[in-house]
Amino acid sequence: MARSAARAKKRADAAEENARPKLRGVKGQAATPPPDLDRLIHERVRLGIVSALAVNTTLSFNELKQLLEVTDGNLSVHARKLEEAGYVSCRKTFEGRVPHTEYALTEEGRRALRRYLDHMETLIRVVRA
Repeated sequence: MARSAARAKKRADAAEENARPKLRGVKGQAATPPPDLDRLIHERVRLGIVSALAVNTTLSFNELKQLLEVTDGNLSVHARKLEEAGYVSCRKTFEGRVPHTEYALTEEGRRALRRYLDHMETLIRVVRA
């Protein structure tokens, strides 16, 4: 019973693989698929954070929150994920008694954004071809 179930699963997996559209390159040749998409940056809010920081030296928590139209909690969670990945640096200071959080894109973050944009450009070229 286990063998027949395993064979059935294998056949189903093969059928699913064959049903997927194949990427084609120039003149019908198989295209080399781009590397996996950076799922960390691909999420809307995180892509917004990284993109905004790519064109600004630094942005405060409140500036990012306003720009991206997100809640404090949402921005905080997404910024922390980017910080943990080394894509964003976070500097916390106090202005009087008021906390001030400022974010900047790291070199690793710039490289990751460049890779992400290259990946998306490759996908666009393949789809338009």
